[in-house]
Amino acid sequence: MTLDLTVYAIPALLVLMLAEGIASSHAAVRGYEARDTAASLSMGVVNVLIDLVMKGVHYALLAAVGRWALCAIEPSWWSWALLIVAADLVYYWFHRVHHEVRVFWAAHVNHHSSQHYNLSTALRQSWTTPFTSLLFWWPLALIGFPPAMILAAIAINTVYQFWIHTELIDRVGLLERVLNTASHHRVHHGANLEYLDRNHAGMFIVWDKLFGTFEPERAPVRFGLTKNIDSFNPVHVAFHEWSAIARDLRSAGSWHDRMGYVFGPPGWSPDGSRLTTRQLQAAAAQ
Repeated sequence: MTLDLTVYAIPALLVLMLAEGIASSHAAVRGYEARDTAASLSMGVVNVLIDLVMKGVHYALLAAVGRWALCAIEPSWWSWALLIVAADLVYYWFHRVHHEVRVFWAAHVNHHSSQHYNLSTALRQSWTTPFTSLLFWWPLALIGFPPAMILAAIAINTVYQFWIHTELIDRVGLLERVLNTASHHRVHHGANLEYLDRNHAGMFIVWDKLFGTFEPERAPVRFGLTKNIDSFNPVHVAFHEWSAIARDLRSAGSWHDRMGYVFGPPGWSPDGSRLTTRQLQAAAAQ
């Protein structure tokens, strides 16, 4: 069910990308760049292929945890509504951890590596988050939601986020207060110092407001990474941060440093030669 939802949406996503590309040629936005778009589509295709296997693994894990479920929740309008909200809360923490812990950032950074921001960027999906995501969704099975419902809710969350990857949509009125929108998500993709590690929500921006990670879009957004990789090679895009971790581990002088390089925040260094997001923001605030 989950796989069908995402795969069946692909034709519509491609049509929307074409429409956006045509509209972008008449608007004051960066639009599409052929090599960048090809890299994003390549990342998306391989992600789907990996998911063909990992969805089964994820289902088996959720089913195993579900044996100790606190209750048995049957599909209904209210259980679907509750699950959509609960799954988005889990997504918020899944996403936030993937920004704040380096080994998880290595799995997620490719999604931020494009210096363009368009609907193809939504398809620049990781080849390793299908593995790291296994650590996050099991509490929903422990509560009592069936595995098929959980995987479907994850897919709904993923498909929702497609439309927010665009510069063509400005604000959407009162919905900005509750929903994650193109404006909110542009901030999330910004390399501006004030935008780093902000707006982690999937569908509902209320989580960022509740947990102190919300930032409205004010200054023009500079898309990409604080240090861009300037590569369109999908393999490099997928694994460049994993390679960087490996280099740091080889040069580490102690187990403390090795643990810091893997489980510390991105930018952590034992001697302060590199700075984390919080350190950079604190320095700028002085």
